[in-house]
Amino acid sequence: MLGIHEIGLFILSGVLLNITPGPDSVYVIGRSMQMGWRGGAAAALGISCGCLVHVAGAAIGLSALLMASSTAFSILKLVGAAYLVVTGLQMLLSRPVPASAIDEPVRSSLRRVFLQGVFTNALNPKVALFFLAFLPQFVAADAPHKPLAFLTLGLIFIFTGTLWCLVLAAFAAKAAHRLRQSEGAIAWVNRALGGLFIYLGIRVAMLETR
Repeated sequence: MLGIHEIGLFILSGVLLNITPGPDSVYVIGRSMQMGWRGGAAAALGISCGCLVHVAGAAIGLSALLMASSTAFSILKLVGAAYLVVTGLQMLLSRPVPASAIDEPVRSSLRRVFLQGVFTNALNPKVALFFLAFLPQFVAADAPHKPLAFLTLGLIFIFTGTLWCLVLAAFAAKAAHRLRQSEGAIAWVNRALGGLFIYLGIRVAMLETR
C-alpha cells in the first residue's frame, strides 16, 4: 500500500549499518563508561531523537532542500560544526567526578547527555543526506504515499539502531564498572569524547554540498 519494496533487505541493511562502529557507538560507549547504563541509554535515545528530525525532513523534502540550496546547507553545516567543537572543548576541559559523588551528578546530567545526542545528529547535514540517499532505494517510484513510506522506513531504521545502542550501553556500562573508580581513566574518557566531538565538528565544517 505504501509502495515499500524489499523490506527484508532494508531491515538487514539497516541492522548492518547500525552495528558498524561509528561516532554514535563511540558516544554511547563513552557515556556508559562515565555514567553507567543510564548515561548510555540517555545518549542512545538522544541520538535516535536527532535521527527523527532527519527522517521527518526526508519525508517532507527538507533534505532535498539542503541538497539543492547551498546557502541553507552552509548555514546548517556551520551551526552544527560550531556546536560540536564547543561541546568537544567543554569535555576536554572538564574535570572528572569522583566515584563517591557520581550518583547526583548523573541524575542532573542525563538531560544534558540526551540533548547532546539530539543536537549532534540533528545539526549534522551529512545524516540528512544519508537518509535522503538511503530511504528512496526502497520506495517505488510510483508509490502513492511517499512521505509516509519514508517515515515508516526511517522509524524502522531508528528502532533497530536504538535497540543496538541500548545493548551496547548495557555491555559498556558493565565492563566499565571498575574503570569508573579511577579518576584518571574517567579523565581519559572525557578527552576521548571531547576529541571525537571536535573531530566531527571539523568534518562537518569541511563537508561539501555535493
